[in-house]
Amino acid sequence: MSPWSWFLLPTLCLLPTGADPRRGAPASANCELKPQQTELNSFLWTIKRDPPSYFFGTIHVPYTRVWDFIPDNSKEAFQQSSIVYFELDLTDPYTISALTSCQMLPQGENLQDVLPRDIYCRLKRHLEYVKLMMPSWMTPDQRGKGLYADYLFNAIAGNWERKRPIWVMLMVNSLTEVDIKSRGVPVLDLYLAQEAERLRKQTGAVEKVEEQCHPLNGLNFSQVIFALNQTLLQQESLRAGSLQIPYTTEDLIKHYNCGDLSSVIFSHDSSQVPNFINATLPPQERVTAQEIDSYFRQELIYKRNERMGKRVKALLEEFPDKGFFFAFGAGHFMGNNTVLDVLRREGYEREAPNSVLGAPLLVGLRSGSGRWGRPSSGSCVGGPLAVSASRVPARKGRPGWRGGAEVSEEAEAATPTAKAAA
Repeated sequence: MSPWSWFLLPTLCLLPTGADPRRGAPASANCELKPQQTELNSFLWTIKRDPPSYFFGTIHVPYTRVWDFIPDNSKEAFQQSSIVYFELDLTDPYTISALTSCQMLPQGENLQDVLPRDIYCRLKRHLEYVKLMMPSWMTPDQRGKGLYADYLFNAIAGNWERKRPIWVMLMVNSLTEVDIKSRGVPVLDLYLAQEAERLRKQTGAVEKVEEQCHPLNGLNFSQVIFALNQTLLQQESLRAGSLQIPYTTEDLIKHYNCGDLSSVIFSHDSSQVPNFINATLPPQERVTAQEIDSYFRQELIYKRNERMGKRVKALLEEFPDKGFFFAFGAGHFMGNNTVLDVLRREGYEREAPNSVLGAPLLVGLRSGSGRWGRPSSGSCVGGPLAVSASRVPARKGRPGWRGGAEVSEEAEAATPTAKAAA
């Protein structure tokens, strides 16, 4: 994640198309939210060494929607860690400039020059509709903070005719009433980055913008046109009231607040691309949709997990005396080929699950494999290292977190289509 990443994430890939909108959708979380934080499941895995390090699973929604349900052990782990790492560097201005450059068409080209005329006209009409509706979508709280519709529309879509079609598709997915109402509040990842900076913690990233951005530009032209057309059809159906979405940002938030460590929704939140596969497509278009899905699953989930896992391992080996807090999207720790699976293949063993928190696995380092925490004698510091969902002993009182966070104009303006890259 990065300062621009909070802008798009809540709505990307939460609106799959299909004649049977409930087909394949996860069951709604039916938990009764616990009033005591000590009773909640934690999206926290502990790397047992001295000092300990942690993995924390985030979701890309306004932090105010989930903050009260994040157990104190996760907040305490953040407080105790001296180094905080994210998917992308949230404090480097280069992140924003690199993303902006990655989104743009080659010099001298405009979207009108590259899109089929009918799609371009439909796109223009839809954006005119959004601009017309946006003032009614804004909340009194947003207006009270000086966030107005014209400014917000220009920040998100002001330069749309110069963007590559794939990024315009993602931008259109973000221009919904639900998403607009959430603007002005940092997503959980950005809030943690701001807190890390405020507390003068060292921060870093395991990925570069180019590594997330370039795969999105890797689709061929026919695939991109198909994706943009499907997105416009989807938005047009939503406007007409003829599309029921299978799961929403609200479902994502509820699963997270309930501590659902097995929800499939989190993998969608981490891949950040819409699902175009549905039973109503003609055979050839269904093949195209499956190709796109397979491409993004490989490029934006599996390859990223592999890269992230190996870089985490290298960091921990290089700095055995530092306590790290790695905050990645929760979907990177769930399902197949996760970050934890990568670490296991790099020398970790699967052990018994943690029955208290329902964590899917514990990961332990084999004695003598790798350099994690190994002193010159060859023995492991504090016994075998392990990654597990666990509780950090909490100090009395709440950790010193501030109650809010501001989003800079630079982050607002640069964010329009960036959530797909996180």
